Amino acid sequence: MVANEFAQVAISIDTAAHSPRLRLEDLRTGRVRFLDALELEAIVWLGDGHLRQLLDPSADRWREDGGTNDETRQT
Repeated sequence: MVANEFAQVAISIDTAAHSPRLRLEDLRTGRVRFLDALELEAIVWLGDGHLRQLLDPSADRWREDGGTNDETRQT
């Protein structure tokens, strides 16, 4: 588990898929996300500006409608 005053996340390695992937679970909501090696590498290479945008809780996490993801967002 990784935690601070803002979040608690359980981290494990999932081997049920074709290749190992990181399993992340938000312990506050139970929401789960899996990240494969390519997605993890992309995070490593994110510029500071992009990372700050991802960390902004008002963008998705704290909205009354639960926010939207790229698959459901309409342009």
